[in-house]
Order: sequence, then C-alpha cells, then structure tokens
Amino acid sequence: MARQHARTLWYDRPKYVFMEFCVEDSSDVHVLIEDHRIVFSCKNPDGVEFYNEIEFYAKVNCKPAWLSVDFDNWRDWEGDEEVELAQVEHYAELLKKVSTKSPPPAMDDLDDDSDSADARSN
Repeated sequence: MARQHARTLWYDRPKYVFMEFCVEDSSDVHVLIEDHRIVFSCKNPDGVEFYNEIEFYAKVNCKPAWLSVDFDNWRDWEGDEEVELAQVEHYAELLKKVSTKSPPPAMDDLDDDSDSADARSN
C-alpha cells in the first residue's frame, strides 16, 4: 500500500518548534529526531501508512501541501517586546507602591463592640 503524508500543524516559540502530526487512532508510531531532520511514520486503523520527513534548515522555499500553520497557537513576534516592556513597567510600578515606606494604618477605627461580642461567645 502506498504511503501518505500526515496532515501536520506547526508553531514556534523563541526556544522551541512544536509539530502535531494529525492521525487518529495511530499505531506503530515511529519518530526519529536528528540534528538535520525529523521523520514521523505510523499507521491508521485501516492500515494506511503515513510518512513525513522534514529537513531542518532547508534552503528550499516550497511548502508541502500537508504542512500548515497552527493559527490557534500562532504568535506574532513583532511587537511582543513592546507588550513585554509594558508588563515589566506595570510590575515595577506595583513593586514601587508596595515597597514605599509609609506609617502603618491606624487601628483606631476598629469597633470595640466586636471584641466584647467575641469574648461573650467564647
């Protein structure tokens, strides 16, 4: 029986690339990861064999029809620095507010009746 390519989704993060080979109820799964490529093979319940070989750092710019971007996990890396900088600045402001030395709050406004009620119930 002829081999087919498994539909493959991928997305990346700064340190990792994630790949999802979409084959339901797969069996006889083999994954080979080398410095320059990844090879995935398996069979589905009907006995159809799936085989994907992806070369890393390939100079070829053609995109296989079975490889598509996982837009559910897509992240636009341009502009992320601005968002992260805004988050860091917000966090720094919170720390500044917490760390400012001010006198402790006065406890004069606490109700004395609540203390006597607690003493009576014990």
